[in-house]
Amino acid sequence: MTDVFQRNRRQLLGMFAVALITLGGAYGLFYAAKQGGVWSTTNHGIFVEPPLTVADLGLSESAGRPMTEGQTWWLWVVVTDGCHADCEAALFQLRQLHVLLNKDADRVQRALVTPAADQPAVMADYPRLQHLSGPVALDEGIYVIDPIGNLVFFYPLREAGEPVLDDLKRLLKLSQIG
Repeated sequence: MTDVFQRNRRQLLGMFAVALITLGGAYGLFYAAKQGGVWSTTNHGIFVEPPLTVADLGLSESAGRPMTEGQTWWLWVVVTDGCHADCEAALFQLRQLHVLLNKDADRVQRALVTPAADQPAVMADYPRLQHLSGPVALDEGIYVIDPIGNLVFFYPLREAGEPVLDDLKRLLKLSQIG
């Protein structure tokens, strides 16, 4: 009888050991990824913290209508004063990026966000670019906005090329909306 009891006891201890090793490994992997270890995120952009929505910003379209959520993804170039050389380079890169999206290009719209209601002169060079105006409470840069109206990623103006394209392609591939 003691033989059976000891065998069952060893099996029970073995099961607890396997459970503890599994939980310990999962805990270690989770915190290693959280600290930016080997398993960190693969995106190039910076997540917008704290989370913001389009409705929080109080922007309006050039026709004066308030900017609301839509059915498309958005790429915003945000500038706090006039569109300078970095802004113009970013707008050019985003137009090229829009062409590279191929069949997904109709899922994405581009906009220039400025504090002034009157359109900057650079708008004449980009006929499909929309102008949004209002109090700009954001840092200068490029923002990716999802169809629900959440600001997802931020990029500095100088990183308007391939990092944005990689992240946007991944988002469009995984998105079930927009």
